[in-house]
Amino acid sequence: MNNGAVITVRNAHKSFGKLRAVRGLSFEVERSTCFGFLGPNGAGKTTMMNMIYGRTMRDRNPTGDIEIFGFDPARHELEIKYLSGVVPQEDNLDVELDVRKNLVIYSKFYGLSAREAERRIDELLEFMELTDKKKSRIRELSGGMKRRLLIARALLNNPKLLILDEPTTGLDPQVRHLIWNKLRQLKAAGTTILLTTHYMEEAFQLADQILIINQGEKLLSGNPQDLLARHMEKYVLEVRNLEATSMFETIIRVTDIRQDRFHDSLLLYTDDLDLLKEVTRELDPRDYFQRQTNLEDLFLKLTGRELYERQ
Repeated sequence: MNNGAVITVRNAHKSFGKLRAVRGLSFEVERSTCFGFLGPNGAGKTTMMNMIYGRTMRDRNPTGDIEIFGFDPARHELEIKYLSGVVPQEDNLDVELDVRKNLVIYSKFYGLSAREAERRIDELLEFMELTDKKKSRIRELSGGMKRRLLIARALLNNPKLLILDEPTTGLDPQVRHLIWNKLRQLKAAGTTILLTTHYMEEAFQLADQILIINQGEKLLSGNPQDLLARHMEKYVLEVRNLEATSMFETIIRVTDIRQDRFHDSLLLYTDDLDLLKEVTRELDPRDYFQRQTNLEDLFLKLTGRELYERQ
């Protein structure tokens, strides 16, 4: 294990029949950081997470060297599960029990004494701002409350590693930002986080390092801000009225502007803000939107805008 890395993956492969879900992935995760997996549906994100957690290592076809806090998932699945907490993509709470009893039942899997479980549950309910819901049935909770309860459940054993599979999908912005804040606090306290998400802003806000994959293969990896600086222009102009673009086609041809057309929109990328101002001089303000580029622009540059339609 190198330079403080607590997770190392070297040349990982995984197939399901003829489908090659993971193809030669290699990366490292340092202690007390958040590592994000980005990719379209079917890219291999969840499969790679399951390999780290030991769920797919019983099969014979996984290959590569994987080490999690000094443990090999192929031989030490239980040890890795004991030091990990997992927030699944799907809600699997017991709807017949209330909030507190869901946590009590789960605490028994980790061998917590009744006194220790009570103390830990109280701490986590307060941390996730669910104390006033401790006697509520699961069916009475909102989607955001359920996600927060799933995170609380994953933290019962005070894990060194927290695995989050699409933790804020379908949640409103207020709940999403609350969860982001809680995850930052956990990271600051020493928890290492693995994250898969379709929200580019979520990855940008939380991840110290990201790995963008497609069809099981690595496309790009690094710090989100560094990747944007190295691989993207600073500004983008989204033109929604293609009929209006004819008036500045000459400017586009003779200047350093990268074009990307998608359905009825034209996106123009450049580092020259003055040039974009010149392009928009004759446009109706309702026909365009000018902004700084973001991680989603980089993601679409790498994976293609038509990708989701092909799946």
